[in-house]
Parts: sequence; C-alpha cells; structure tokens
Amino acid sequence: NNAVCFCYNFDLMIGMSADKFEPSTTTSRAMIVTTLYRLEGSPAVTGENTYTDVKDGVWYTDAIIWATENGIVNGYGNGLYGPHHDVTREQIATMLYRYAEYKGVDVSDTTDLAGYTDVDQIHNWALDAMKWANAIELVNGRTETTLNPRDNTMRSELATLLYRWSHEIG
Repeated sequence: NNAVCFCYNFDLMIGMSADKFEPSTTTSRAMIVTTLYRLEGSPAVTGENTYTDVKDGVWYTDAIIWATENGIVNGYGNGLYGPHHDVTREQIATMLYRYAEYKGVDVSDTTDLAGYTDVDQIHNWALDAMKWANAIELVNGRTETTLNPRDNTMRSELATLLYRWSHEIG
C-alpha cells in the first residue's frame, strides 16, 4: 500500500510492533495528533500540559500540547483530552480541517452531503469539516451512500488521509 509505505518512510506512523503495522486497528486521539505533529516536523513545544489524563513525558505529550496550542484539537472539557479514545471519521475530518486552517490552507470548499443516507449522524460541530473534507476528496464515503461519520478511523484510513494530504494539499 502506497499510503502505508509513505507514512512509514517519512516516520509519520510507525508499526504497532517491530514487524506489524496493523492497518485494521483503530486510531486513537493520541495517534492522530502525533502524526500531524510529525508531519509538521515535531516543532518545539512551549506550552504546558493542561489535561489531567495526558501524562507528562510520554510519546504523545508534546504532540497534544502542540495541537491544543494551535487550535487543532480541543479536549472534552473538565481537563480531559482522552488520548486513548478512538477517533471517529467526523473527528479526524475536524482535526484535519483545523490543521488546514493552521497551515493557511483555503478551507472554503464545500459540498452538499445530501447524497449520503447517514448525513444526519454528523454532529453540528463537525458538519463544515466533513463538507470540506468530502469536497476535496480527503474523506470519502465508506460506500457510495454512507459516510459513517461516527465509525472509528482505522490506521489504514489515517495513512491514506496523510498520503492524500501530503500529495494533494500540503
């Protein structure tokens, strides 16, 4: 798979073990921000960890601080981030939308999602991001008629999104 090779070769994603990528494993909130942080070149972090459920000094700490500082992610409130929670397709579209804004990318493209039978499952906070991500063919439907916005994002899907981002946007 070109996307997996791309992510592995550019150190955006590493295997789940020395010899396994595990493409069908779900992607966590920590994994997503870590890949974006790596895509950005792992910049120095100047802020502080404001989340009670994000441990200091682990593989994702700097990435979460960086992504929070730059408006790419928000926590759940009450000092919680949920680093090990699975990321849904609408959440990853929102993170990529905010990352695009951070990068100065034009996010005005939009599309009508009425052709998808599950469009009503998209939360209001994710609707603009899903319309943008679908319009630029970053996040496509899982089928011709379903987006599955609340389904978890698989590692293979994350690799594909990063590959598309790097080759078409970034």
